[in-house]
Amino acid sequence: MRHLKAVFRFGWPYMRPYQSRLWLGVLCGVLLGLSNASFIWATKTIFGRLEAKPAMEKEETASTNRLAAYLQERVKAVRQTVDTAVDPWLPLAGRERDAKQLIGGFLLLPVLVAIRGMLGYFSTYCMCWVSERVMADLRAAALHKLNQLSLDFFNRSTMGDLTTRINGDTAALYRCLALGFGDLIREPVTIVSLAVGLCLVDWQLTLVALVFVPLVLLPLKKLGNKMRAMSKAGLDVAITQSSALLEALAGIRVVQAFGLETRQEERFQQNARQLTHYGMKMVQARELVNPITETIAMLGLGSLVVFIFWKQTSLPNMIGFGIGLVMLMQPLKKLTALHVLFQQTVVSVDRLFQLFQEQPTVRNRPDAQAMREFRAQLAFESVNFAYADKPVLQDFSLVIPRGMKLGVAGESGSGKSTLVNLVFRFYDPTGGGVKVDGVDLRDLSLPDVRAQMALVSQEVVIFDQTVAENIACGKADATRAEVEAAARQAYAHDFIMQLPQGYDTRLGERGVTLSGGQRQRLVIARAFVRNAPILVLDEATAALDSHAEAEVQKVIDQFAAHRTVICVAHRLSTLAAMDRIIVLSEGRIVEQGGFQELLRAGGVFAGMARRQGISTEP
Repeated sequence: MRHLKAVFRFGWPYMRPYQSRLWLGVLCGVLLGLSNASFIWATKTIFGRLEAKPAMEKEETASTNRLAAYLQERVKAVRQTVDTAVDPWLPLAGRERDAKQLIGGFLLLPVLVAIRGMLGYFSTYCMCWVSERVMADLRAAALHKLNQLSLDFFNRSTMGDLTTRINGDTAALYRCLALGFGDLIREPVTIVSLAVGLCLVDWQLTLVALVFVPLVLLPLKKLGNKMRAMSKAGLDVAITQSSALLEALAGIRVVQAFGLETRQEERFQQNARQLTHYGMKMVQARELVNPITETIAMLGLGSLVVFIFWKQTSLPNMIGFGIGLVMLMQPLKKLTALHVLFQQTVVSVDRLFQLFQEQPTVRNRPDAQAMREFRAQLAFESVNFAYADKPVLQDFSLVIPRGMKLGVAGESGSGKSTLVNLVFRFYDPTGGGVKVDGVDLRDLSLPDVRAQMALVSQEVVIFDQTVAENIACGKADATRAEVEAAARQAYAHDFIMQLPQGYDTRLGERGVTLSGGQRQRLVIARAFVRNAPILVLDEATAALDSHAEAEVQKVIDQFAAHRTVICVAHRLSTLAAMDRIIVLSEGRIVEQGGFQELLRAGGVFAGMARRQGISTEP
């Protein structure tokens, strides 16, 4: 019950918008459950009327309890009313045959089955209708949540885990809502209605039959706990396998270049063997439910056979009771299987709940000021920053006036990329502050701040969309004319027009059909169409060959005109056109000045330049 509450509590906010269809499905399920009892009455009535000499039922002893006596009278009155209504339409032994009796005898059971079938259809349809929309909304909500989280969350997560949360965990909840929730409403009503119907036939036999039901609960609970443990362990392995697969496919060039195919396959197969182990454990737990339930049920049936023999129950009652027992088996089996399903689902629900409980470390304040335009300067004031316990920037201060082109150099780990992360407010400083026009970034609207900036990085991201849609990512409301103008400025228009559908050509995942220089020029066109006053270049040409670098650098130089530029580069030749260069080491500025000035100084920058074959001038 605790796991059921957890699943329902999590899923209800997503079901609430569709509750009218949900309650319609519940109503159909309840009616379906109630309709099952009609088969006990129908079979008992038909076989009783077909007997040549109908057996006389024993008169029930009048109860001394007022409530029991009242109920007996009401049941008797209902029976008489129903019998009177259907009597002309059902065959009766010894009575003259007519068309009504033939039609009624022929259609009674088919009509009951048809009604039951349509109720089942509409119940399942409504539940699945709701569940499909809940799953779609939940996936959208999960993606929205991920988009709100800060980079530190993604640094401690794997792609396999995140994709499993969005796809696998939501699918598990869908199965539970579409199948489990419908059965949870329908089957208990079915059991109660059948139990009441059986009691009306023979309450003593019913008590003997139902006494075995609690015996199912103990092994069922144990199997459910085992299923939950195996589901969690299997899910962890599946995430590991999914991450390994994504890594292998994304790095297929490296895998093939270094002959890592066998190693990757062995790693995948090892995870597959673990998955098989946990999968079979879950199969054992799931499939043991039916034999245990059926064995206990047969023990109950054996007791009934002895009891019926001892009591000498009439044939019509025996047939009606037997039909009821057979029908009672199915909902009991479904309910026992539901426990296992909820145990599996609660693992996924816990993971989704944990995701939605995550809070971003970088937040947009409710009272944040609007930022319309970058006017004066970007400043770092005594900034400190650390990843976990590892200091990266220490008492870092820097002023970047509007229109300045600033180059940032330094060895790996010196803090260059951290500088970019703080400018875009992917992280907040652990000490000091980053200010734009004298206002701390934390006091400004985060979307407004990022709207003032365009990023071109070494990590080129091309989406599986058309060329035009990729460029328009820089500006949500960009027109086709603006897209084409940005492409021309980025010297990308000519090669775009040579593509099969021009700007409407779908580029595929990661734009693998384009060269490195072409992909980078599309990214620059994306920055062009954004038309932001601050341009951040983070190793923008590091992955290109010399020819492609020259082409892209020409585009960047044109784009950088009349903008504030922060250019982070390991390849120092790209910093030659910068107005000022700072050199970082262990999170501090150790040198700064013009390109030629730093070369002549013979310091850290000059040493880095010599290692890259850049000669110093006297």
